[in-house]
Amino acid sequence: MTDKPADKPRLSVVAPCYNEERALPCFLERMIAACQEWANGAYEIVLVNDGSRDDTWACMRALAHTNPGVVAVNLSRNHGHQLAVSAGLSLARGERVLVIDADLQDPPEVLGAMMTRMDEGADVVYGRRRARVGESTFKRATAHAFYRLLGKISEVAIPLDTGDFRLMSRDIVNRLIAMPEQDRFLRGMVAWLGGHQAEVEYDRDPRVAGETGYSLGKMIALAVAGVTGFSTLPMRLAGLFTGLGVMVGIGIAFYVLHGLISGHAVPGWTSLALVMVFFSCAQLACLAVMSLYISRIFTQVKQRPLFLIHEVLECPVRLGLAAPRAMARDASADAARFSPAPEIRFVRRAGTPPRREPGR
Repeated sequence: MTDKPADKPRLSVVAPCYNEERALPCFLERMIAACQEWANGAYEIVLVNDGSRDDTWACMRALAHTNPGVVAVNLSRNHGHQLAVSAGLSLARGERVLVIDADLQDPPEVLGAMMTRMDEGADVVYGRRRARVGESTFKRATAHAFYRLLGKISEVAIPLDTGDFRLMSRDIVNRLIAMPEQDRFLRGMVAWLGGHQAEVEYDRDPRVAGETGYSLGKMIALAVAGVTGFSTLPMRLAGLFTGLGVMVGIGIAFYVLHGLISGHAVPGWTSLALVMVFFSCAQLACLAVMSLYISRIFTQVKQRPLFLIHEVLECPVRLGLAAPRAMARDASADAARFSPAPEIRFVRRAGTPPRREPGR
């Protein structure tokens, strides 16, 4: 079943959520206010629960009860930030789609500047971080170094100091959804799609509540996905090390042969052992680089679904058919208590899997 053109909102907002129960009410209040101002009430907000361990899903259900236009999506498990965004994009119906995290580090109020740039003809408007308030020196330094390293070695021009906070046209979103990568680095994939891409500078705020879900391991995994997905330089460097090792080995062989022919003892076996250890380590490093690319191939050829959606819930009253309204304070309190109103019935979107009852 496809939506009628009149039912398609002007704007869809996709917000992946992982342990964001404390931040969600405040995020939704600010996001709704921005959407009402810049989308004339014709919007939807797709909240994607990425296997949260707290009461994020219960909070999302309560907020969807009291806010028409809010779509609550529950993934079957924790798939990771990039796949949670991909799941939300696959369900978004808007002519324009904004990707934003629910922790409010990226201000929803920047939507106005992004919509203006898109009105001027841009296909993608990405947020470029001018300042990163509340982040550690280590994270700022490593992010700064990573983006510049990736910019040097990438075969695609990826904007510096940007995340996934961006506004995209429907054509760009459709092309992005059609890309088959399993190991997804969305900011690089969007850059690869081309089109007219513009930037809006903003200051990144501290988290409004909770702790970041991006551990050091997840950041390293994202960096590896970015490098291996958009650059073959590591493989070329592995080949360079191999060629250098062959040349050094040939040189050592000639040196030993010369000593045997001239009858002189060959000194320097300690240094020779050090050379052998060095190039043995270089070979292991080359194998490690190769294994990264081979693992991407292995993941890709299995052709498993990118994500599994357990449930999609939304209020039956579409925002385009009802007068826009701000989220009341008592509605936020209801959401904080996670007690949905029993008289409002959810409807399930066409094509989404039925909810499994406990014990079945």
